[in-house]
Amino acid sequence: MNPATSPSPTGSEPPHPKTSDELAQIRTDLAVERTLMAADRSLMAWVRTGLSMISFGFTIYKLLEAFQQQGGQLHNLNTARNVGLFLTGLGTVSIVVGTIEYWARLKALNRSRQFRLAQPSLVIALIMSVAGLVMFFSILRRVI
Repeated sequence: MNPATSPSPTGSEPPHPKTSDELAQIRTDLAVERTLMAADRSLMAWVRTGLSMISFGFTIYKLLEAFQQQGGQLHNLNTARNVGLFLTGLGTVSIVVGTIEYWARLKALNRSRQFRLAQPSLVIALIMSVAGLVMFFSILRRVI
């Protein structure tokens, strides 16, 4: 269907052309939708990257902990644990930073067009932020 025309209510009359104001509103709405979807993709990239760092850091920490419990001796155990803690913390910070950036973008877009702020990607990012903080502080508690 051509966006410049709209069908008549009865369907028997030829479609009438849309006004320039209607076309401008349609284009603005579509631009807001595209920007919102781009913001969602950016947030999910932040979450994906942060989750990778968190899981890699947590894995390093748990492997070294298991190795030490089995009686293994590592010369640089503290360094490896610190790397695990650093990656977990950095992953959590990146998710939090991405979530803050996304929230600011949502607030700016909400001025153009009203929509619900509790987007699914925001909810997932908040859940992952909390999970990252829990992992980070559980590792920190054991290390200290």
